[in-house]
Amino acid sequence: MKYVVLYSLLKEKSIQVMQNMFRGNEYKVLGYRLLLAYFFYFFTRLLFFIYNSSLLKIDSMYEFFRLYYHGLAFDTTAILYSNSLFIILSVLPAVINTKRSYQNILFAVYFLSNITIWSSNFIDLIYYRFIFSRTTFAAMDSLEHESNKMALLGSFLINYWHVFVLLFAFSALWIYLYKKVKVRPEAAQVNGKYFIFSTVIFLAIVTLAIGGIRGDFKKSTRPINLLDANRYVTHVSQGDFVLNTPFAIIRTLNVNTFKKMNMVSENDIQKYVQPIKEYHNNPVTKPNVVVLILESNSREYFGSFNKNTTIHDFKSYTPFVDSLAQHSLIFTNAYANGFKSIHGMSSILAGVPSFKDAYTSSAFVKQKTQSLVSVLNDEGYDTSFFHGAPNGSMGFLGFANILGIQHYYGKTDYNNDADFDGVWGIWDEPFFQYMKTVLDKKPQPFMATLFSVSSHEPYKIPEKYAGKFPKGDINIHEGIGYTDFALRKFFEAAKKEPWFKNTIFVMVADHSNTIFYEEYRKEFMRNTVPILFYSADERFTGVNDDWAQQIDIYPTILDMIGYQKPFRSWGRSLVNPNGMEPFVVKFGSNLYQYMNGDYICTFDGKKAVGFYAKDDKAMLHNLITNRTPEMDVMEIKVKAFVQDYMNRIVDKKLDGKQ
Repeated sequence: MKYVVLYSLLKEKSIQVMQNMFRGNEYKVLGYRLLLAYFFYFFTRLLFFIYNSSLLKIDSMYEFFRLYYHGLAFDTTAILYSNSLFIILSVLPAVINTKRSYQNILFAVYFLSNITIWSSNFIDLIYYRFIFSRTTFAAMDSLEHESNKMALLGSFLINYWHVFVLLFAFSALWIYLYKKVKVRPEAAQVNGKYFIFSTVIFLAIVTLAIGGIRGDFKKSTRPINLLDANRYVTHVSQGDFVLNTPFAIIRTLNVNTFKKMNMVSENDIQKYVQPIKEYHNNPVTKPNVVVLILESNSREYFGSFNKNTTIHDFKSYTPFVDSLAQHSLIFTNAYANGFKSIHGMSSILAGVPSFKDAYTSSAFVKQKTQSLVSVLNDEGYDTSFFHGAPNGSMGFLGFANILGIQHYYGKTDYNNDADFDGVWGIWDEPFFQYMKTVLDKKPQPFMATLFSVSSHEPYKIPEKYAGKFPKGDINIHEGIGYTDFALRKFFEAAKKEPWFKNTIFVMVADHSNTIFYEEYRKEFMRNTVPILFYSADERFTGVNDDWAQQIDIYPTILDMIGYQKPFRSWGRSLVNPNGMEPFVVKFGSNLYQYMNGDYICTFDGKKAVGFYAKDDKAMLHNLITNRTPEMDVMEIKVKAFVQDYMNRIVDKKLDGKQ
């Protein structure tokens, strides 16, 4: 009997020695710790679905897990990127790996890298409903320009406390589960076999990690990127479910997507894009121009822009703009050319849209750019920009300087914190009146741009107006009503001034915001905005339902005032019936979307991947297998636009001289 016991002890000891020599326990624990990362990436993807299910078009458990399966490749890349140092330290062929002090170092490295990167998934639980895509590194550029970061954080903590609770709860659970399985603190059996085996395993694990980060080992395959997520979807919005936010940030970190292209001929560009415009439709005049850019004012919120809607029980939150629209020229099928406020500024004032990456966040933004501002500067206009947030917020001041705006007026110049909303800036009503007072003193002609503030998260209104505006169905509706009221007060006061009758007013939103109606959740209804032109003489009136976009505003104003010199513009005049065909170009779900005539074309940067009837806003029927000659021309058009856009930006030819 004692021999049996002795044999068992010797066998157990020899197994333990072999495990120590070949580090079996260490590798098992490493595998467990990496599996924990996959576990928590799964739960954040589940949360992403729960928070944004109405936007993702995932209708069954099978579809959920099918897409999750494909998402594992993107999780693997993010997990291996963020754990690369941890993995290397865990499998180094050293002799101190099992010591408690070394394991404490691994613990710190593991959670500093994982929690920091993984937590970015929680951003898109909320932010996705505003930008309809995963957050990328370019989003950091927008935050960089905010001087009130702590106030914003405090506001987000209050309004989205549940997201922070989830973040801390899952982080605590992750730490708890990590500590449940530990490396045994036993001395390694140090000999030649230990180092040889450890080195071989180290090289094998590093090789596997490289393949995991790339997506596979095929030499012919580039590392997977955001576009690859769309290979597995039946609806483009599902691509954002396949992705994860850490992957989106990592893959766009210091990436330059602005590269010269050669897809079509110069003749195609001149025929379909006409980047240099020249109009001779109206007599030369010099009216004042006031551009009102309304923060987050989606087309969905305006009754005047939804008169022909089939939406049941539609409600408008803009009674003043609706009344003004009856005396204006409005475009009810208009789109934003970007997703953020700074994108709206560049699209509206300079006619430069933003696609996969923002032009305003690129290395090419600091170039001489012909724009509505520069043209009117040359024509003797006084140009100014008004924004009630701290000066420089959102990057507006920097871009205003690039465009050549002569005067910038912000919260600093307003100089009265009694009207500060506590988070973003001065309330719209007093700041709009401040702009009116400044304009009263300006020489004519002037061009002024106002960027509103109050219809921004956290969607507060002044306490004195509590109960005055409808609460509506979503958090932004009350704020939309307040900004509409501020506009009413501004127009009532401005009408009394001599400059009012000699002024063209333009009203447009920078981008869309929270969606309530199902119709506006459809892919091709996202990021729709109102566009309105008003003048006291009602020279331009009517309702137009043709394709329209923010980049059309710059050439339209120049056409209206009778500017007759050549100028650079990718948009078209909305008041020139004999000009370019109506079209829209924008970016969504990692694809260019080109709208023209009876179809909408989706384009991946190299080729068309979809054609849809213009009324198929939900993208239910891809017609690409039944291509028509009109579709073939559409593909040439979008290629010509993207090629000229990229080449002019890279070659720094936005000055209008070529």
